[in-house]
Amino acid sequence: MFKPLNPLLHSELRLAVVSLLMSVEEADFPYIKEQTKATSGNLSVQIDKLEKAGYISVEKTFRGKRPATICRITPQGQTAFEEYVEALKSYIK
Repeated sequence: MFKPLNPLLHSELRLAVVSLLMSVEEADFPYIKEQTKATSGNLSVQIDKLEKAGYISVEKTFRGKRPATICRITPQGQTAFEEYVEALKSYIK
C-alpha cells in the first residue's frame, strides 16, 4: 500500500539540497547554505553523503583566488528524487 521512502532523501537537509538542485543547473556552496539555512559543517557532511550515493556531483574549483564548491544533480539523483516524490504521494492519498 505505502511505497517505502528513500532514507537518504528523507533527511530534511538532504531533501532540501536535492530539491534545490532539481531547479537549477548548478549551485555553489554559499548559495545552498543560504537557501537551506544550514551550518557549513552540517551542509558539508550532507553534500558528501549525496555525492557518495551518486545523487549529486561536486566540483572543487577556484573563482579567482577563492576556492569554490559547485554542486549539480546527477541523472541518478533526478531519478531518486522523482521516485521519492511518487512514494510520498502514496502517503497523501
